[in-house]
Amino acid sequence: MKKLIVLSLAAFALTAFAASAADAKDVWKDKCAKCHGEDGKGQTKMGQKLGVKDYTDAKVQADLKDEVAIKAIKEGVKDKDDKVVMKPAEDLSDADIKALVDYIRSFKK
Repeated sequence: MKKLIVLSLAAFALTAFAASAADAKDVWKDKCAKCHGEDGKGQTKMGQKLGVKDYTDAKVQADLKDEVAIKAIKEGVKDKDDKVVMKPAEDLSDADIKALVDYIRSFKK
């Protein structure tokens, strides 16, 4: 009986994780890919104009702290002249944002 409960909980957790990853991919495509590219390389016209970072680069990933990424997603990003270069994602929950950061981490090669 205990094994059944443990296996059920593990299956539920894996299903929830898989759903979060799929949702994060959809959010990425909908909100982020225009600038950052579907592959995270930032080689879109807008990404190149804004100088977005290549999230497939191991050094970029190492330098990117989760807290900084979460803050950027929640609050947006402004340039040195206080111009908005990335709008905040106001319609995402904290769990959605965490899943999105995890998805960004998946681009690392």
